[in-house]
Amino acid sequence: MTLPQQSPAARRALVVGGSTGIGRGVAAAWARAGLDVLVLSRNKPAGEGADLLRWFPLDLTDAEAARATLADAAAGPLHAVCYSAVSYGTRRAPFGEVEEAEWRRQVDVNLHGLWLTLAATLPVLRGEPAGLFLGISSEVVYNAGPGRSGYAATKAAGSALLDSVAQEEGPDGVRVVQALPAGMVDTPGIRRRRPTDFDYDSYMRPEHFGALAHALVTTDAAGHHGDSLVVDEGGQWRSVRDTRPVSQSRGVPA
Repeated sequence: MTLPQQSPAARRALVVGGSTGIGRGVAAAWARAGLDVLVLSRNKPAGEGADLLRWFPLDLTDAEAARATLADAAAGPLHAVCYSAVSYGTRRAPFGEVEEAEWRRQVDVNLHGLWLTLAATLPVLRGEPAGLFLGISSEVVYNAGPGRSGYAATKAAGSALLDSVAQEEGPDGVRVVQALPAGMVDTPGIRRRRPTDFDYDSYMRPEHFGALAHALVTTDAAGHHGDSLVVDEGGQWRSVRDTRPVSQSRGVPA
């Protein structure tokens, strides 16, 4: 299989994990801003706006195939990259009840997939002008919490990886920014873990990330380089340096 042909005139963007959830919100915002957006994910984007996105399948648990796909996706100029792929795990559970296979999947998706994406795209993003790398983080990076040890560990490691890369790039290199939701987000992955009658009225939606995503590719992202930005339900954002995100932890069912 070969990647779908890109538009020759548009600035190019890549979203890893952009078929649903926050990644889809970012991809849609970038497409509306005029970027030629390629989504790499297990499933093809569907619904409103899917026709604006190019797509190619990617399974981050197959590292060799993922490395090849990412190399193809990074061929040629890139203006912006978002890494939003995530493995939450099947449910919140104490450490002793989590199978090793689930832990390995979280490492593959939440951490090693990020490493592979950085390795493939950073050299291209260092063009003139320097591009943007947007990583989707989580409040669990700052709060940990019971019943999600694998998710917390891999997301915290991924955040530290991006913090280190941001310091290496410096003010004249790739703009590295992290973003995370102020609360829970209504996504298919979350819905698989909730009862069928669950009320999502208080949950954020992926489109709440659209304003930030648009701003980062239409204005100078250098002002946010190295920062982690908490996005709220109004689409506004603030730095974690000013206010730490609220924990979404809760007790683990007995």
